[in-house]
Amino acid sequence: MPADAEITFADHAGRLYARRYGMAPMVGRLLGYLAICDPREQSIAELAEALLASRSAISNAVATLDNSLGLICRSRAAGERMDRIRIDMTGPRSMGFDVTEYQEQGDLAREGLALLGDAPPERRAVLLEWAAFADFLVARLPEMEKDWKAHRAALRAAGELPDPPPHR
Repeated sequence: MPADAEITFADHAGRLYARRYGMAPMVGRLLGYLAICDPREQSIAELAEALLASRSAISNAVATLDNSLGLICRSRAAGERMDRIRIDMTGPRSMGFDVTEYQEQGDLAREGLALLGDAPPERRAVLLEWAAFADFLVARLPEMEKDWKAHRAALRAAGELPDPPPHR
């Protein structure tokens, strides 16, 4: 069973994700708990027991973290009939470097601009800035991701950041 301080941390994460991103508190609670739990990989039943939640609430939170944020990795050991869940910070989506979100936003803004045609600049201003900002992020995020990976490698080489644990 997790310590009270661990549950408190998970609750704080739940409040942060609910307040900042409008997610169900259980999504943040699960993310917070997965960041500190031992062992690192947990079954749905273990997570439900630790967080005093229903299995369906945990399953829904796992689906959100997996589908919306790309933060979850599922694995299954040979002979097991259940998935084990852990945080996966290796993908571009999980670290916020996925440009497709901003490509889609830019495309949507340009669709709106085409709809407005020759409308005055004041009417088009929001969409013009939206498209420009999206294009800016699409151009810069790959550079930032490269910079982050180099920085992370330097931190690991200096011993300030541990190497990632091996996958089961």
